[in-house]
Amino acid sequence: MKVPKEIRTYCPRCKKYTLHSVTLYKPGKRRSLAQGERRYRAKQKGYGSKRKPEQKRTAKVTKKQVLKLKCRVCGYILHRKGIRLKKLEIVEKL
Repeated sequence: MKVPKEIRTYCPRCKKYTLHSVTLYKPGKRRSLAQGERRYRAKQKGYGSKRKPEQKRTAKVTKKQVLKLKCRVCGYILHRKGIRLKKLEIVEKL
């Protein structure tokens, strides 16, 4: 699916429709000292099996792609709900 590099949409901070630059959302690096990560490592330690079962087969072929929209006026970043698609292409003009 092709998505334009710039989208004119509503900005909640400006309270009007402004131009937004579009990028693909990517999750950041996981923090090793976060409580959940520490708990997970502690549970993995020692004898016995894994904490969660290894998935044998995958049900879904695609992942949900989330668009990150940044307002050109105030710099406010909002996420556009994920769409299931195999390939996302950000193009200059449609």
